[in-house]
Amino acid sequence: MHAKSATAHLQAHQYRGFAPGTRLIVTGAVHGNETCGTRAIERVIDELARGELRIVRGQVTFVPVCNPLAYSKGTRIGDRNLNRRLQPTAMPVQYEDHVANVLCPWLAEHDALLDLHSFRSPGQPFVLRGPEDNAGTLEPFARAAEESALVAHLGVQRVVEGWMSSYAGGVQRRRERLAAAGRSHAAAIEDPSYGIGTTEYMRSRGGYAVTLECGQHEDPQAPGVAYHAIRQTLALLGLVDERAQPPRGPFECLRLVTVVDRMHEGDRFVKTWTSFDALAEGELIALRHDGTEVRAPQPGRIVFPDVGAVPGHEWFYLAETSPRSPI
Repeated sequence: MHAKSATAHLQAHQYRGFAPGTRLIVTGAVHGNETCGTRAIERVIDELARGELRIVRGQVTFVPVCNPLAYSKGTRIGDRNLNRRLQPTAMPVQYEDHVANVLCPWLAEHDALLDLHSFRSPGQPFVLRGPEDNAGTLEPFARAAEESALVAHLGVQRVVEGWMSSYAGGVQRRRERLAAAGRSHAAAIEDPSYGIGTTEYMRSRGGYAVTLECGQHEDPQAPGVAYHAIRQTLALLGLVDERAQPPRGPFECLRLVTVVDRMHEGDRFVKTWTSFDALAEGELIALRHDGTEVRAPQPGRIVFPDVGAVPGHEWFYLAETSPRSPI
């Protein structure tokens, strides 16, 4: 009964200083098995309760668990991935639709978002940021300088960009394949809005946002990475009377350039790849079920390889060096 009732609402903790300032929202457990952000948020809330930390200006809203159903089950999703096609809906069907109807208005009420995640395979923490300032149709943006300053102060050195553009390119290729096969149904994987998660939604509402991947799910250091990032963000944005630690370079900046789909159950990787493994030009990455080779078109990195990808869906991304340093 208690577990069931806990999934019927979202809980937020809000603090507002007496002086005006930035409105920050910090989110954890968008995926239910990614708990480092939840633990870090709880630690900061405890410090606020004990008076060890004070919000003196602006506003901060903490959402320790964004997906209570998935969190209660210890799984990535409840009914679907909350961090895909995140938008309010007048006719919610899946659990995450109900969550989005609460979470999206909360995001829109703030200026900045720090979204805390973890990942499946071993590896070093990294941060996902948005595009450069632009007036395009895919992801128009005008707060890249503020976002870069936040990225630089989080305490991690690996910075990744290009999510929406690479995802949209994958959508276009899927649509072309379906059209060539005489199929034109608008499934989620052919919908560009499926690439919209917390940070993309935040930018669409005029804010700026970063996703911090704090380490492997079970890494005991990951909650500390998340905690450091929260404290740095509060200091950088002036919500507390503390000085943020200076950026820790050098930064490794990467841009996602394309997504490769798995097309058949027989498609397989030629080795066990981990995100950010280096690729030489022409290096063999995978084999299609008919023996066709999938090779790296240029030097770079493989990112988000998914051995369990469903045919027709994302299999892995390719990244190249980005010239955009956060400082």
